[in-house]
This record gives sequence, structure tokens and C-alpha cells, in this order.
Amino acid sequence: MSFFKKIFSSEKKDSSLSQEAKETLDKGLEKTKTSFFSKLTKAVAGKSKVDDDVLDNLEEILVSSDVGVDTTLKIITRIEKRVEADKYLGTDELNQILRDEIAGLLSETNTGEATEFTIPVNTKPYVLMVVGVNGVGKTTTIGKLAYQFKKAGFKVVLGAADTFRAAAIDQLQIWADRVGVPIVRQEMGSDPASVAFDTLQSAVAQNADVVIIDTAGRLHNKINLMNELSKVKRVMQKVVGDAPHDVMLVLDGSTGQNAFEQAKQFTAATEVSCLAVTKLDGTAKGGVVIGISDQFQIPVKYIGVGEGIEDLQVFNKYEFVDSFFK
Repeated sequence: MSFFKKIFSSEKKDSSLSQEAKETLDKGLEKTKTSFFSKLTKAVAGKSKVDDDVLDNLEEILVSSDVGVDTTLKIITRIEKRVEADKYLGTDELNQILRDEIAGLLSETNTGEATEFTIPVNTKPYVLMVVGVNGVGKTTTIGKLAYQFKKAGFKVVLGAADTFRAAAIDQLQIWADRVGVPIVRQEMGSDPASVAFDTLQSAVAQNADVVIIDTAGRLHNKINLMNELSKVKRVMQKVVGDAPHDVMLVLDGSTGQNAFEQAKQFTAATEVSCLAVTKLDGTAKGGVVIGISDQFQIPVKYIGVGEGIEDLQVFNKYEFVDSFFK
């Protein structure tokens, strides 16, 4: 039994993504896989064994697939150890070795095992604050998340605390209407903390299960952002003492290394507890999910693999690696 099968089969629970979700994931990662494996095929052309040249080429492929330099070096080091131990490794085994080592890397985090949209037990309402720059798909992710939570039987309330753009408030309203969940909003330019406060009061009054708060997507001044998000948190805690229970950073997977930079900036400005990586279906940069999971040690909770309302998925590392190497 391969290392991959050993660590993933022994840990893999009986539950897994539905067949439909697996097919969506496969389709969503198509561009990344095609790009990655065509480069890999060229890298080993004419080679029968994994040598320094192959490893150098592999390093270049991983970095250009936006896995990230640090994570790439970890993977290469792991493969070098395998080559050293086995003395001879054929290039035909490289796919399996690569799969094993990426799986091993992801298995070191205790996250990415969910297969359904759930919320923490004994937390009501569960308050999720969403951060991220404009254009990454933040509001769309909130809308799709509200849909999934409602579908799972939870009562959801949205809060439009991105009050710096009228478009953000209107866009969230459209999603609230589409999904059929209540939204708390004020005029453009209102105090975001005030909107968050009203949202939580409304959610408690309605006995809601989930509250999702949208926040402004500005990053030009880290201090202002930090102060604003801290204020929103403080004001929410007047209603729900331990809110927010999660701060989710939304990143656009198609921006590759730029997503790393945004993750650095936001994790410095506020305590990010989980990530959503969007737009993986339109890019060959899907490797960014592997790098971000490894580098920030912040769990990737959701991935966007299509434009449809159903195409936001819980990130499951087993299914992701399975699909990537399928």
C-alpha cells in the first residue's frame, strides 16, 4: 500500500464528498491539472530516473504552479530523501511520489476533513466575520455560503457591514433575496460596527443559527483596517460575548502569488481563523491552495470551483489531492 493510501485511507472517514461534488471539483481543477501535468511530462521527457535535472525542473513547475517557494522546497526535500533511500526511482513513479508527498504535507494539519457545511456545536448564533479585498468574490462567497447553510437546515442572517461601497450593500441584498434569508443593512457610509451590532441583535431576536458579516475590502492602510475590524469585533461582543467565532479571509485563487501577499497583509491586520479560496475553476493556479494551507497553517475551509450557487465546496484535503492526481 502506498504512503498516500496509508495515511489517507486510515484517516479517511466513511463520509466523503457526494459524487456530484466530486465531479464539480474535478471539473473545477481541470485547468490546473492540465497545465501542471503537461509541464511535468515535458520535464521528464527522455529521462528514465529521477535525477537532479528532473528535481530542478520539478521545482520550477511547482513554483510556476503557485505552490509557493517555501512549500515547493519542502516537497522537493521530501522527494530527495525518497530518492536517497530508494537509490533508484524511475520517472514513471514521479506522479505517485509527488502525490504521496503533497498528501503527507496536507495530512500534517488537522483540518480539511469536513465534507458538509456545518457549524460548531453549542454555539448559537455562530458568528462568521468575512474579510478580503474587493474583487476576490467575497460577497458572492457569502451568498453561496448562506445558501449552503440554509440548505443544511440552519437559520441564517446576513449583515452588510461593507458600508464604503453602495454596490457591496446592493450585491449582498441581491444574494439575500435570491437565497431567501434576512439581511440587516444601513445607508452607504454608515458605521460598519453599528451595522454589525444591529445584525447580531436581530439574529438573537430571531433565534438565528448563523450570522455572516460582510466587511469592507480595503487594504491600502493596514492600521485603519486593523482599527476598523477591532471596533467591529468589540461592538459585536456587546451582543454575543465571544463573537466572532471565525474570521474568514476570502482569497482569489486565480491571482496566485498575490493571494499569498493578501494573506500576509490580512493575517497581520486581524486574527484570521480560516480561509476561502475562490475562482479555482478559471485558473491554472490551483496549486496555491497547497501552498497557502502549508505556509499560513490557517485552515482552508471552503473553495470556489465554479460560478453556480452549488459550486462553493467545503475543502476536503483527501478529495482535493485525489482529484488533483486523478
